[in-house]
Amino acid sequence: MLIDTHVHLNHDDLLHHSDGGLIGVLERAEAAGVGGFIVIGYDLPSSERAEKLAEDDKRIRSAVGVHPHDAASWSDGTADRLRALLTHERVVAVGEIGLDFYRNLSPVTDQMRAFRAQLEIAEETGRPVVIHCRDAWDETLEVLEDPAPALPVVLHCFGGTRTHAERAWRRGWFLGIGGAVTFKKSDDLRAIIRAAPRDSVLLETDAPYLSPVPLRGRYPNEPARVALVAEAVAELWGVNLAEVAAITTENARRAFPRMPAS
Repeated sequence: MLIDTHVHLNHDDLLHHSDGGLIGVLERAEAAGVGGFIVIGYDLPSSERAEKLAEDDKRIRSAVGVHPHDAASWSDGTADRLRALLTHERVVAVGEIGLDFYRNLSPVTDQMRAFRAQLEIAEETGRPVVIHCRDAWDETLEVLEDPAPALPVVLHCFGGTRTHAERAWRRGWFLGIGGAVTFKKSDDLRAIIRAAPRDSVLLETDAPYLSPVPLRGRYPNEPARVALVAEAVAELWGVNLAEVAAITTENARRAFPRMPAS
């Protein structure tokens, strides 16, 4: 079984997919061997949808949080609502949270404020964190390391350097690997995955974004395509697909302790 540890089934383009809606998306995922999903929030409405999806389907767990793009909207009321959502057993993480200096859709000061506040909420509630980072790897790791969370950390869509990866590995953190590992220009990422401790790697799609090769550019991406990511990792490690599935599924259960045992 494969687990897509970062998917936005709460996004309209998957909820209302032209090919069978969400039911069709989930059926195609099951046919591809995907048996578990972590639906990731990125603002309050999407976090609430993620929690509802998890309540309605035993295969789904959810994460709730405010993405750095929306950090300017952070308030005490936002924090209170996230805490309320985190009382639900099927909400397994805080995320996606972090820093995005590529688009800078929220001021850096607001991004830092929302990021640090949500790390505190994760500590309070005993939940792992799912980190979004773009063009801010040094700054993101500095925040995470001062002080380091006592909970699992997942670096979603990892795109840092080998040095950044080694800093994560030293702390037992996880690298989320998606469609980018299949892209022609991702030689550095592939080298990192070859060298990675196998207990540090998680599979994800970030659907509806980032379709892997040979489907790159085909929107929307779907969780079924995490199988293509798994095949790419299997080739890099020189093992079969079943072994990658077993390793990464066990990793997902360590990264997200509230995931079901089977």
